[in-house]
Amino acid sequence: MANHAGNYTPGTGIERWLDDRLPIIRFSKEHLMDYPTPKNLNYWWTFGAILTFMLVIQIVTGVILVMHYTPHVDLAFASVEHIRRDVNFGRIIQGTHAVGASMFFAAVYVHIFRGLYYGSYKAPREVIWMLGVILFILLMATAFMGYVLPWGQMSLWGATVITGIFSAIPLVGEAIQTLLLGGFSVANPTLNRFFSLHYLIPFIIAAVVVLHIWALHVPGNNNPTGVEVKESRDTLPFHPYITMKDLFAVVVFLIPFAWFVFFAPDILGHADNYIPGNPQVTPTHIVPEWYLLPFYTMLRAIDFNVLFIDSKLGGVIAMGGSLLILFALPWLDTSKVRSGSFRPLFRPFYWLFVINFIALAYLGAQSAEGIYVLLAKICTAYYFGYFLIILPILGRIEKPAPLPASISESVLGKANG
Repeated sequence: MANHAGNYTPGTGIERWLDDRLPIIRFSKEHLMDYPTPKNLNYWWTFGAILTFMLVIQIVTGVILVMHYTPHVDLAFASVEHIRRDVNFGRIIQGTHAVGASMFFAAVYVHIFRGLYYGSYKAPREVIWMLGVILFILLMATAFMGYVLPWGQMSLWGATVITGIFSAIPLVGEAIQTLLLGGFSVANPTLNRFFSLHYLIPFIIAAVVVLHIWALHVPGNNNPTGVEVKESRDTLPFHPYITMKDLFAVVVFLIPFAWFVFFAPDILGHADNYIPGNPQVTPTHIVPEWYLLPFYTMLRAIDFNVLFIDSKLGGVIAMGGSLLILFALPWLDTSKVRSGSFRPLFRPFYWLFVINFIALAYLGAQSAEGIYVLLAKICTAYYFGYFLIILPILGRIEKPAPLPASISESVLGKANG
């Protein structure tokens, strides 16, 4: 699919002149319009377009908010209230940006779990997957830094907790913590650093997205059957077939997005973050935003020492390892079959993994006491066990169902059935 022949012919003298010097129209037609795409892509594949749309929304609203935001500990909270109350359309712009972060991560998680089920990380798409993991880590960092900017109680104390974990890293931990803080505690230099990085990283994300799409266009899209495209009748032009499908999905996605923005813009936030940050008053229960809760749970689950590794460092290793292990996933899953639709043993473990991840998010919002601590340990153990034990073993003992000979056979088989 990477070497498909383009059929663009410049129609005017200006187009021919431009095509000889900057073939942007040819590129657009070959890679954005005529690009051959598997004909059996379902709506789970539209979340890539939804995420691209959301990235644009976040960057545009973020740039507008920067025009009115003041990155100073004495003025930040008031400047956010100024945006919401006094700036023209400020309530909608700020609500769109805040709700957009949650909607962005909702789409990200659907996109990731779709890839996990359909084996989109398997050869020859390992680089696509690893770039996606990099994007996920950058998104988490950007979202956390953005959560600090309103400088409410949860912003201040969330920054205190998360920057504090770096001190557990041997040798370089305290230096990294001091660099992030700009001193020895969360204060004005910290807010300025987080503001600068929160503004910068989305543009880095946009650049990595370009690489992600470029890497995707080399082997081509995966598809629900996991069968590689073998003939032209297995594909459709990206435009208008896939673009219209993506556009419809974006419009549907905008319905709940708009409902939150216009009717419940604060429902996804924490109540304590509507109280100005006070370093002398610690909130009863410090929690991050919902989309970071699973990893926060794994950080807290390690409350015991292992040999020379104390509990604080162990928690950091668990949280960092939960992300880094995703880079190794293409080699941990030893099955030759991509799609979970043809793997009968894989499916129950996969759905248990999904439930386990939701449970991790729930546990992260609870106090670290009683039964919640035990459940957090169990869920954390299954998270790592799924990647390190279950997937390697399943690939060796599982007998998959017969695969269709081609995408067309699969599509026609469903139609005739």
